[in-house]
Amino acid sequence: MSELHLKDILLSEGFPIVYEWHDEPGTVYPLHSHQHKVSFYVIRWSVTFHFDWAEKIITSGQRYDVPIKIEHSALVWPEGCDYVVWQMNENDA
Repeated sequence: MSELHLKDILLSEGFPIVYEWHDEPGTVYPLHSHQHKVSFYVIRWSVTFHFDWAEKIITSGQRYDVPIKIEHSALVWPEGCDYVVWQMNENDA
C-alpha cells in the first residue's frame, strides 16, 4: 500500500492528524498512556510495545491501534522504524 493511499484512508476514517514519523535505532519510549486514539502503520522495520501483561511486536505492513488509557512503553528495533501515524488529538502523540 502506498503511503499516500494510506494517508487518504486514515483521513477518511476521521483522524484529523496524519503524519510520517521516523525513529532512530534503539529509541525508547518510557512508560506512558494516551488519552485519545493513536494508531500507526509501520512502513519499514519494527517496534515492540511492552504492557504489564504482554509484548506486542509490530512489523512492516502492520497497523496498530494503541490501547487508550493503558500504560505501555516501546522499544524501536536496531534498524530503526518508519511509520505513518494518525491521532485524534495533537497533544496525545
